Amino acid sequence: MKDAFGGILSIVLITIFLVIVSGILGLVVNYSKAFRMKNYIISTIEQYEGSKGCFGGSTGESACEAKIKDYANQLGYHPNPSALDCHDYEKAYDTFCYYKNDKKGGIMYYTIVTQVDIDIPIVNKIAGLSIFQVHGDTRNVRYTWK
Repeated sequence: MKDAFGGILSIVLITIFLVIVSGILGLVVNYSKAFRMKNYIISTIEQYEGSKGCFGGSTGESACEAKIKDYANQLGYHPNPSALDCHDYEKAYDTFCYYKNDKKGGIMYYTIVTQVDIDIPIVNKIAGLSIFQVHGDTRNVRYTWK
C-alpha cells in the first residue's frame, strides 16, 4: 500500500512540474512576440516619421497601418482587446497603445506599449496585467501635423 501512494505522489509531482515548465515556455514565446511587435511598430513609426496614418487617424488604410497589421498577422500577434489596458495611453487597432510625448520646436517621440497575450485567470488576477506589457520609445521625430 505504501508503494502505491509513493507512485501516485511521484506522478502528481511530475505532472505539476511539466505544467509549470510548459507555462513558462508559453510565456517566453508570447513575450518574445510582444517584444518583436513593439520593435517593428517603433521602426515603422520612425520610417513614416510619426504620420497620423500609423495610428488610424487618416481615412482609409494607410501604408503604415497596413504594414503594422500585416506584420501582426504574420507574427501571430493578436492580444485580447479587453486585456490590452492602455491606462492614459491611446489604443491603436486593438493591437498596441501609444502616447505622443511633445517637446519644444515641433519635436516629439512616441511611447509604444504592447501586451503579452497570456490568458491564465489566476495569474492575471494576482499579478495584474501591467507586468505583462512591453514598453519602448521611438527616436525623436519632427512633425508638421497637430
